[in-house]
Amino acid sequence: MTTQHPPANIPDRLFDDPEAESRWRARFHAPRVSVPDWSLDAPDRNIYVSNASGVWEVYSWDRATGEHRQVTDRPNGTLHATTSPDGSAIWWFNDTDGDEFGTWMRQPFDGGPAEPAQPGDHAGYPAGLEIGHRVIASGVSTDDGSELFATRDGQTTRFYASDQDAGVAALSRDESLLAISHAEHGDSRHPAVRVLDTTNFDAVADKWDGEGKGLTPLEFSPVAGDQRLLVLHERRGREELLVWDVAAGTEQELDLGLPGEVVATWYPSADALLVVHFHEARSSLHRYDLTTGELSAVDTPPGRIGGAGVRPDGTVEYSWSSAAEPAVIRARATDGTDTVLLTPPGDPAPGSAPVTDAFVEGAGGRIHALVARPRNAPDGPLPTVFTLHGGPHAADEDRFSAYRAVWLDAGFAVVEVNYRGSTGYGSAWRDAIEGRPGLTELEDVAAVYDWAVSSGLSDPARMVVSGASWGGYLTLLAVGTQPDRWAAGVASVPVADYVAAYEDEMEQLRQFDRALFGGSPEDVPAVYQECSPITYVDAVKAPVLVLAGDNDPRCPIRQIENYLERLAKRDLPYEFYRYDAGHGSLVIAETIKQTAAEVHFAMKAVGLR
Repeated sequence: MTTQHPPANIPDRLFDDPEAESRWRARFHAPRVSVPDWSLDAPDRNIYVSNASGVWEVYSWDRATGEHRQVTDRPNGTLHATTSPDGSAIWWFNDTDGDEFGTWMRQPFDGGPAEPAQPGDHAGYPAGLEIGHRVIASGVSTDDGSELFATRDGQTTRFYASDQDAGVAALSRDESLLAISHAEHGDSRHPAVRVLDTTNFDAVADKWDGEGKGLTPLEFSPVAGDQRLLVLHERRGREELLVWDVAAGTEQELDLGLPGEVVATWYPSADALLVVHFHEARSSLHRYDLTTGELSAVDTPPGRIGGAGVRPDGTVEYSWSSAAEPAVIRARATDGTDTVLLTPPGDPAPGSAPVTDAFVEGAGGRIHALVARPRNAPDGPLPTVFTLHGGPHAADEDRFSAYRAVWLDAGFAVVEVNYRGSTGYGSAWRDAIEGRPGLTELEDVAAVYDWAVSSGLSDPARMVVSGASWGGYLTLLAVGTQPDRWAAGVASVPVADYVAAYEDEMEQLRQFDRALFGGSPEDVPAVYQECSPITYVDAVKAPVLVLAGDNDPRCPIRQIENYLERLAKRDLPYEFYRYDAGHGSLVIAETIKQTAAEVHFAMKAVGLR
């Protein structure tokens, strides 16, 4: 019989102070919008996602009329959508209760019922979508591997299948070429690129840089007849840009002279690129002239660029935020005028505290961490929460976070560590966790922990570790392998039993894990055992809160139950919160409930309640 685990305590109020209580909830409820995405040949027809209804859903915006309309309305929300190039239809991904497994739906831009977008396709995890006037290409992943489909004249056919990871990446403007990303060489973390002729889907060109060096196709030139493809490469140890002229068989590596890493999109005339540059947790915008090689800054304050694009008239539209200031969607005209583009209805989110940088020497090199202190914090060491980011290939940034802010309101200092495995610090830093994931990252967390204590920031008796997804995995691994460091662990949608997780997770993640661990659990059982939280469950000393979604394909529920069954045999306080969704929730009320449970649990553990 399954154990009835102690349920999480969800308080009616986190704070006794009515102003503080209102402020933290207002940050989550405040309406937000994404940078609008417009139809290729009908730029007045736009879509974006917003939480204005209380659930993240897709919205349309007709710039010609000024009309905004909610397109989707599903209990667990909708996040993935795009438009047809002529602006007549909106495509959105239809999964079941957040399980990420489903099909694309097509709905008229002006309203009307949705219908399956590609009859003949089948359900799966999405693996890319490119919509042209004549050619539509989409990818799905299942337990059998990857399949890519093309639709022409109402007929859908499969043109590619592999037991390895693959996906649709880019369609040329004249729809004669299609770029796909694939891992036929067996390493989905470092993909290769293939370009196909859309007449018969024969290969036109292939490019692979060899072991440990990925190539990521971004997009073809927006000019018809121009067969240049923008690609990310890592030939010099970090992600940089190259322009591959498929027709000519030539390529141009772009040395921008910027530290950190970059990504880019084309200007409409294809004579320049809009470059988003990431360095030490902040991002900035630049224009790179492909003819002259001149790089010029598109001035924005220090913070995070959450998305950016160039309109047909050259206007740059982008999202910006910082740790202290909520996100805003802005537009910078060609004359340098910068204005707010979209203001969602309702009150904006209250601001929060800024972050500062800490650089700490660790076993693998210099570790970058972001540190935030509560406003009006008392002198002396503070209770501290280490919030560990997911991914692992992601990074904490100087961006606005309602989640960070509520921890500060509760009286915690917040430390965010861009441990080995994080992106933005070069390929070697990102790939340093190969063969020993989890434990490698926690060496960096421990080094920053020691700095936080020795610097006087943190009280070693009141340290909490928290994270979601990969961060949740690290949290459970931390309380088991570093039991004397932590007063509490808060793990949301974690990997808890890695062997069982591998058995149940989506095939895309199995391939990722094989590349990361050096094989499957059958190939390298000792590595999976050493790096799995359940191995150390009997060493855990701190109270633990675990949150999990019933329909999560990334960190499935069975392996979490395995961990909790072991934890239940211990004389140790723990709590479990289980909800009906997938890998997290797009419902704001649900997010607030989970956040209240997490912060309340930690406050009790360190004596703040």
